Amino acid sequence: MPTVLQLTDVSIVRNGTAVVDSVSWTVDSGERWVVLGPNGAGKSSLLQVAAAQSHPSSGTAEVLGGDLGSVDLFDLRPRIGFASTTIARRIPPKEKVVDVVLTAAYSVTGRWNEEYENVDVRRAHRVLDEWNLDHLADRTFGELSDGEQKRVQIARAVMTDPELLLLDEPAASLDLGAREELLQMLSGYAQSHDAPAIVMVTHHVEEVPRGFTHALLLDHGSVVASGPLAEVLTAETLGATFGVSLEVEVRDGRYSARAAG
Repeated sequence: MPTVLQLTDVSIVRNGTAVVDSVSWTVDSGERWVVLGPNGAGKSSLLQVAAAQSHPSSGTAEVLGGDLGSVDLFDLRPRIGFASTTIARRIPPKEKVVDVVLTAAYSVTGRWNEEYENVDVRRAHRVLDEWNLDHLADRTFGELSDGEQKRVQIARAVMTDPELLLLDEPAASLDLGAREELLQMLSGYAQSHDAPAIVMVTHHVEEVPRGFTHALLLDHGSVVASGPLAEVLTAETLGATFGVSLEVEVRDGRYSARAAG
């Protein structure tokens, strides 16, 4: 499988503090990764580099075969699907849902004077239908529930058939029903042969969808463990990552964790 993301000794320094410290990590095209860690572990900062939205302070980052220090980012970014709260804040609340998805073709977050081909419009509606959103196509983004907005962001992220899909806490703030609906859809997508490599950031093992294959655990910007899910999502490694003694259970491919004792 070709490598889609290769980080070597990557560090990210902000205000004199290393939020990511010498991280080396490889993601191949057929893999689905979850990135877990406490608040401030560097998860979202690392994803910004993977999305070609920022450069590392040191080390090398190759995304889809291009070195972030030399590749044309405007050519690279359309090949990456990225859903995050930061991008959601840029979407005008009055933007129609179909246009939120459609504008991904130009990597913009508000429709202006761009001209779209019929194939793009058909593709946008097809993606909305795949994520059970086509009935909302003419609603505005600001009218939607949190769960609907999260799914619209993911639909936007997959609009261009990306080679790498990055999801930053897609289930954050969702109630139980909306979370489970989203995770079921992500599970089905992750297990599709047509899906790209996926990296999803979360705080909770309960949010790891079925079909995901690997995990990266971060704490204070450093790697605690990395590898196949079964080897990484253990009571020992999760306890070391979050600083608490844990009991971990796996049932029907879904994980859960609670304090031991």
